Amino acid sequence: MVRAARKHLPVLVVDDGSKDDTAEQARLAGATVLEQRPNKGKGAALRLGFEHALADGFDAVLTLDADGQHDPAEIPKFIAAYEVEPPPDLVIGRRNFRTMPPTRRMANELGGRAFSWAVGERIPDNQSGYRLIGRRVMNATLGSDEGGFEFEVEMITTVIRLGGTIAWVPIRTIYGTPSHIRPVDHFRHFIRVVRKARRDVRTPLG
Repeated sequence: MVRAARKHLPVLVVDDGSKDDTAEQARLAGATVLEQRPNKGKGAALRLGFEHALADGFDAVLTLDADGQHDPAEIPKFIAAYEVEPPPDLVIGRRNFRTMPPTRRMANELGGRAFSWAVGERIPDNQSGYRLIGRRVMNATLGSDEGGFEFEVEMITTVIRLGGTIAWVPIRTIYGTPSHIRPVDHFRHFIRVVRKARRDVRTPLG
């Protein structure tokens, strides 16, 4: 994943509490590596990466998971979607739910409807982790305390509250690794995020 992504952009890997040689292998593949100990969750890992990118003066970052579900060959799609005037605050890779396993397809479709209702606009894919995130959104999300997937859902609410723009690019839907999602817990946390989004979206950010 690192070698493929480096064909397009410099790569930063946030190693969130790995107990194997992930960090060393990522460095050998050419990535800058930040090690987060102990495991703090995806939201905390993303914010650590944002802090690093902001400190280094980057205008935007592109995030993708390292488990093979995101194809680095599609990075140019995100760059092209961002290189317009004015650039969008957030570019999200939109998955094709029809190619997902039935349970995931149903969960994503129902979750998408609930979240779209909460924020008052159509959000085709609220949990895709393949994203390009502008500097303004990175700054606005640093104060979040969401630890897991909820952080990425909250990010969309943040863009709406900022009066920002979201662009969408189609991406491949790849499932080659087993899911670590616990359906009951995931559903419970998602309902909480939807309720929070419904409340928050009515309060614009400065």
